[in-house]
This record gives sequence, C-alpha cells and structure tokens, in this order.
Amino acid sequence: MNSDFKIYVADLAAYNNGKLHGVWIDAMADDIQEQINDMLKLSPEGFAEEWAIHDYEGFGNVSLSEYQGIESVRDIACFLFEHDEFGAALLDYWSNDIEDAKKAAEDGYQGLYDSLADYAQAITEDTTEIPSHLAYYIDYERLGRDIEMNGDVYTLEVGYQKVHVFSSH
Repeated sequence: MNSDFKIYVADLAAYNNGKLHGVWIDAMADDIQEQINDMLKLSPEGFAEEWAIHDYEGFGNVSLSEYQGIESVRDIACFLFEHDEFGAALLDYWSNDIEDAKKAAEDGYQGLYDSLADYAQAITEDTTEIPSHLAYYIDYERLGRDIEMNGDVYTLEVGYQKVHVFSSH
C-alpha cells in the first residue's frame, strides 16, 4: 500500500551519536514494525534497538508523539484516509482519542450541511409536516443554535458552507 501518510522513524543509537539513520514508512502499511526492525539491523552503531518517530507527513493538524505506538499511528492514518474531510477535525475535537473519534464517525454522524440552520430545517421538515403559510415564520438559524446549545449535536466546520453535524447521544 502506498499512501500519503508517512512517518520518519529514526534509529536512536545512531541519533544519540550524531548520525542520521532512519527510514520513511507508509503509515498505513501492515508491516511497519518489520520495516523498523530492518532499519535497526542496518544501524551504523551496530546493535540498535530503540527508535522514535522524528517526522511525519500527511496527518494535517493531527499531532503524533515521538513515541506514539505503531498501531495507534496506523489507526490514525487509516481513520484520516477514510474520513479525509472531517477526520482531522474530529480527532482534534476528541483530543486525538481515536476510539472516541471512530465512535462519533460511525454512530453520531448526521451529515454535511451548508450551515447548522440547514440541518435544523432538514430535520424539522423530515419529522413534521409544516403548513406552507407557517414555514416562513420558523427561524431555522435560531433553532439550529438551540439544538447545539442544548447539547443534542456538535458541529465541525471544515470550510465555507461545510458543516459536519454529529449527534451527542
């Protein structure tokens, strides 16, 4: 697999002795640990066993730590690949907790709307037959704001007229 999500894994034995030795790895690969082990076997310091993530690409504003677990890195990369438009924003909302972000994406996603008012109008019209002579009196902007303030939903704005809505329940 070749993705845009990459991590640079450095050999710490070499690094601590002033030498750069490491490898860029596809963060969605199944064999990340094997690639790390192969890199460590080729260490200019002979016997090397410690490594750290010193750089990464393609993760947007998601931060990876130097000692982030390999499975966690792979899970985050796969999540961002699957939910590219709102994945990073959702991870940020959930403080990089991948499990909470996955649950929200799977169970709570309500859709993409131009605004929260459009969401309020859509759910109102889907659940209630509003007589045409009364429809003009409904303030969907205020209704949407109230839905969010009541804690029923939260939103992630990812661009102009791009609001992803998630259920809080």
